[in-house]
Amino acid sequence: MPFSSFALSLSNHSLPMVNTYESIEIGDSHEWTRIVTAEDVKKFADITGDDNPVHVDPDYAEEHSRFGRPIVHGVLLLGLISKVLGRDFPGHGSIAVGISCRFLRPVPVGSEVRVQVKVSEKIEDKKHVKLRTYIYRDDQMVVGGEGRVIPPTEEEEDPHRARR
Repeated sequence: MPFSSFALSLSNHSLPMVNTYESIEIGDSHEWTRIVTAEDVKKFADITGDDNPVHVDPDYAEEHSRFGRPIVHGVLLLGLISKVLGRDFPGHGSIAVGISCRFLRPVPVGSEVRVQVKVSEKIEDKKHVKLRTYIYRDDQMVVGGEGRVIPPTEEEEDPHRARR
């Protein structure tokens, strides 16, 4: 196999795509969709200890909550934003500095949600990126906020740089 073909085949099966500080531009965005299942909510409740019946008990939620059915934990939804920032965009190697939000509407368990992040600012002196963060259900915003991350730099992603 010629070297160029070998290099090309390696690039098709290598690490996830990385968006470096230098390659990110204001206005860049990414979306990811997933269904939040009752199993997801149960696992989250088990891990955190937050077993509030409004989240995990359909009978209680129907009879005693204003929503009439179980709703997803707000912090679980923040975890979906964290997943996008850390794995998808900017992605691999990014470090979250902060995520803040407002919970605007409840998300019933079993709903499909769409997470969207959009670059709003680059902070040159710290090499940080601010992103507007949103979660939608049925095209209605249910979470809105902001994240701040440290994406890798091109220097950090260069496999040929000297390791100290």
